[in-house]
Amino acid sequence: MEKAVVLLSGGLDSATVLALARAEGFAVHALSVDYGQRHSAELVAAVQVARQLGAADHTVVAVDLRAIGGSALTDDAIAVPTSGVAVDAIPVTYVPARNTIMLALALGHAEAVGASDIFYGANAVDYSGYPDCRPVFVDAFEALANVATKAAVEGRRLRVRAPVIDLSKADIIRRGAVLGVDFSLTVSCYQADDEGRACGVCDSCRIRKAGFDTAGISDPTRYQPAVV
Repeated sequence: MEKAVVLLSGGLDSATVLALARAEGFAVHALSVDYGQRHSAELVAAVQVARQLGAADHTVVAVDLRAIGGSALTDDAIAVPTSGVAVDAIPVTYVPARNTIMLALALGHAEAVGASDIFYGANAVDYSGYPDCRPVFVDAFEALANVATKAAVEGRRLRVRAPVIDLSKADIIRRGAVLGVDFSLTVSCYQADDEGRACGVCDSCRIRKAGFDTAGISDPTRYQPAVV
């Protein structure tokens, strides 16, 4: 089997991407990054998703992006927005250079295991305005990968794949459901509690819930008890 590295956050987009890579016949080497995010629930979810979808192995790499900060996900002094999805500005949940760093780690992992394909769950439709989730970024990183690696210099072209980049959240959910993704295992919330329960009001929760509603699929998300 050909090998692929899949960046696996523990959310529903990356879970669907892992399932798509498996459906293409790849032996998947899942890679998750503990970057100092607000909670570890998504990393616990990633372990479960990798197991459920039959990844060949799963590696977790730690990179302390809290040392850089600049995001509500890596700086506790910056509150996670809960008033609705931003439409005219990049929100404070954007983590500076996160996808660049994660893809660089995935690129190194791909060279080490002999994989030519790197998958990640970028989405440019139902997303929060992040610049590193756009097709132009995917193309630019693939170009970099093919000039910066021993593998490419020796003739093994590397591909950066973002197979859900042009799908709505509802379409991603429908695709994942067909491929057998157990969405109850996934965690998308920016501020999930220690049990992995979602807040229900952050941008990610709102986008996820709307996706299940539009897809006509029951939302399996576990939510935190309402604050009285």
